Amino acid sequence: MDKIAIVMTNLRKEKGWSQTDLANQSTVSREMISKYERGIAIPSVDAAKKIADAFDVSLDYLVGEGINASFDKSTLKRLQEIQNMKPDFRTHLFSVIDSVIRDYKTRQNYAS
Repeated sequence: MDKIAIVMTNLRKEKGWSQTDLANQSTVSREMISKYERGIAIPSVDAAKKIADAFDVSLDYLVGEGINASFDKSTLKRLQEIQNMKPDFRTHLFSVIDSVIRDYKTRQNYAS
């Protein structure tokens, strides 16, 4: 099974959607959704975009390729907003994020 088939199936199951639900949300036919998930067909760019939009993920994420493949749309939006901040705001935000990450890692190490 190719990456898009795996990602589509996993996203659909995470949402608790049937193939019909995904078809309704994306306006791509249920028959084509089934073919994509079985790896029999590869969606066109237009169909992939509709499916990605239905799941609220980027095309990179849906196809499992590219620099943004591991990020959903809300994460990408946040990253873009951070990138647009003035450098001093970014520095402050990154220090807060670094503190949270450090705390998380410490808790994980003590939990092990």
